Amino acid sequence: MVDIIRREFEIANKKLVVETGKVARQADGAVTLQMGGTVVLATVVASNEPREGIDFVPLTVDVVERMYAAGKIPGGFIKREGRPSEKAILNARLIDRPLRPNFPKGFNHEIHIMVTILSVDQIHPPDILAVNGASYALMISSIPFNGPIGAVQVGRLNGKWLVNPTLQELVNSDINLKVAGTKEAIVMVEAGSNEVSENDIVEAIEVAHEQIKEIVEQQQQFCLSAGKEKMEFSVEKIPSELEEKVRHLAVDELKAAVKQADKTVRDRLISKITEDVLATLEEESPEELEGNRKLVKNLLKEIEKEIVRQMILKEGVRVDGRKPDEIRSLSTEAGLLPRTHGSGLFTRGQTQVLSVVTLGTMREEQMIDGLGIEESKRFIHHYNFPPFSVGEPGRLGIPKRREVGHGALAEKALLPTIPDEDKFPYAIRIVSDVLESNGSTSMASVCASSMALMDAGIPVSAAVGGVAMGLVKEGDSVAVLTDIQGLEDALGDMDFKVAGTSKGVTALQMDIKIPSVDSQILREALTQARRARMIILDKMAEAISAPRKELSPYAPRIIQLKVPVDKIREIIGPGGKVIQGIIAETGTTIDIEDDGTVYVASKDVAGGKRAKNMIEAIIKEVEPGDIFVGRVTKTMPFGAFVELKPGREGLVHISKLAKKRIGKVEDIVHEGDRIAVRVLEIDQQNRVSLTAIDVDPEKKVSIQ
Repeated sequence: MVDIIRREFEIANKKLVVETGKVARQADGAVTLQMGGTVVLATVVASNEPREGIDFVPLTVDVVERMYAAGKIPGGFIKREGRPSEKAILNARLIDRPLRPNFPKGFNHEIHIMVTILSVDQIHPPDILAVNGASYALMISSIPFNGPIGAVQVGRLNGKWLVNPTLQELVNSDINLKVAGTKEAIVMVEAGSNEVSENDIVEAIEVAHEQIKEIVEQQQQFCLSAGKEKMEFSVEKIPSELEEKVRHLAVDELKAAVKQADKTVRDRLISKITEDVLATLEEESPEELEGNRKLVKNLLKEIEKEIVRQMILKEGVRVDGRKPDEIRSLSTEAGLLPRTHGSGLFTRGQTQVLSVVTLGTMREEQMIDGLGIEESKRFIHHYNFPPFSVGEPGRLGIPKRREVGHGALAEKALLPTIPDEDKFPYAIRIVSDVLESNGSTSMASVCASSMALMDAGIPVSAAVGGVAMGLVKEGDSVAVLTDIQGLEDALGDMDFKVAGTSKGVTALQMDIKIPSVDSQILREALTQARRARMIILDKMAEAISAPRKELSPYAPRIIQLKVPVDKIREIIGPGGKVIQGIIAETGTTIDIEDDGTVYVASKDVAGGKRAKNMIEAIIKEVEPGDIFVGRVTKTMPFGAFVELKPGREGLVHISKLAKKRIGKVEDIVHEGDRIAVRVLEIDQQNRVSLTAIDVDPEKKVSIQ
């Protein structure tokens, strides 16, 4: 019988219940975490044997959203959960990023972390519980792990910091910051904010870290009762004599190669050095190379890393000759594609991104079938990373997790500048295609997309620029790098992406490869990033400094108006006859919301205005003096009935059809004719008297 261990802790005045031993008992580590009505199950397992021939942690993280958790049945025909939602993918990345650097080097067993969301109360978000749950599961398992890791979310309402705010509190918060860390320092940051200052960002991180220390302590207490003994593993090392030979053969060559500024040339030279070293060893000491080929390749990568880092720390020079705070050469262009609604091209060194904006009607907004309270969104950013961007062949398929993550980060960065629906009633989709990659493509997509939004004539509140910061740290020697390229990302200690306007930060994401960084380094990185962002925004302004005054001629025109709710039925008509008639006659698309908001979309301005006039005529009360061009619905010996608007008719007496005396009504009009009439009076029985004499149709109420 397995003991059930249950503990109750407090996090920011909210009760957290942690339990193990009740469910998923064959997993190496399994815990449930509950806060309010939100419950997650975190499990972790590892393979018995290491995976051969790799030099990285083979970690897989999955977040499984069960729709029953929110009392929902999945949409679609199959009615079963399928591919993970974007939210689940982003949550999995949120778990992976702080945990991955904290597995011991050389532990190459397959690890699978799976977090299943079992219950959601729409008050307490499950994502932070998922990060903490994964750390709990690892800590009590037999898998070696340099944890624990604690995570919290920070918001701000009316100037007051909120730790782990509710979903309702986050709606009005000007910052949404997710932070993970150890007792000593921070290991991961992700945030979206409404142009918040760098000082406020650092303060929020410090608030988060104080709470993280308590969470780490809680995990350590729990492990005293529930933890297993950690498995032993061995790390394969290259023989010292072979290492000496490799260094002798490669160091000088690698020093020269890494100083090549061109990424393609540098990669080719380094590959050639690797081939030459292996060929020399094969010729001189094949028995020594036998079984150590992979270790030699790993050592060559380590030597390359040492050289690059020493150049930065000791010489203050980067591989492309830049100083630590220098940005690569910049190039910007807007409006380069003739038939799209908006486009922007941003080039920074050997990184280039093309962003294209497409405008649509509100019926084209994205419907969200998930566990959150959000049911749809009208602003969408998609990021694509084709293999040609790094000069390699590859296969195209569904977006990878990295593409989903980078797209979401750029979307978060741009969202605070997007006008509200009532001011700009369009669905907006941006696609960022990476055309060339050498680091910081996600931030390049922010810059290209911001220019594309302005080129499309969308009244954004400000331009948004982004830059990726890096770090090299050896003991007390620290260098913060501005605008890192791919090699510096791979061989450095931090990838810190910061996006924002000239006023403040709108999004950031930080991942580190060393155990932790302190707030002083974060403050320095944010300050340096702001200086770089101002330079980038100035360069973007050279291409386009403000939104175009007019939308693209190829973009739909959308007119928004408000009608009384009790008039919606009249606009739609019996069986939709009235609204379908307006659509057919004007060539527009019309959507009516339950609150009376009407969206009229058309390819040309005239059609939209005509549909708007027709709708306004339907809801307008008929008044004496109004002029209509109506259809004759019936003729009688005493006059003709004319439809002024759907469901509303008036009578033109035979004496009011013409100035001269006429013998019969049909001498002037027939059923189905259109005729201009003016309202004479409305009697107490609400009957409308009309005249067709001396009526100017140009002064009509509507076009029908």
